[in-house]
Amino acid sequence: MPSFVIQEKCDGCKGGEKTACMYICPNDLMVLDATAMKAYNQEPDQCWECFSCVKICPTQAIEVRGYSDFVPLGSSVMPMRGTEDVMWTCKFRNGTIKRFKFPIRTTPEGAANAYESLVGKDLDSNLLATEEADGKTLVTPQATV
Repeated sequence: MPSFVIQEKCDGCKGGEKTACMYICPNDLMVLDATAMKAYNQEPDQCWECFSCVKICPTQAIEVRGYSDFVPLGSSVMPMRGTEDVMWTCKFRNGTIKRFKFPIRTTPEGAANAYESLVGKDLDSNLLATEEADGKTLVTPQATV
């Protein structure tokens, strides 16, 4: 299910020219209605359900209905982003609430391994870069006649 904005909660990120959800959306779907100062998803069919806009919204005005393999039908899920982690709150149809906390990242910002020392650089190879670096070669099938 695509993201949707609860208009009563949205404040348009206090009148900036670009809202947090506009900034974070990987598909550039979120836009700001300049007259109402409310954000909305301009192309719900194109939404990837990545939850990026939900996590970054400062007023918790954006929701995405979770899939049944993630939360049971009729349940809601809401992530709350902190400085160190994301707290996921799942509210089930019977009123039960469960919370799960996960770290935002495991490395300091800007310190992700870019695999600069990786040897495998042949883009025409059918091997993965790590397989190429390990010296693996592809076996060519022999025709049997």
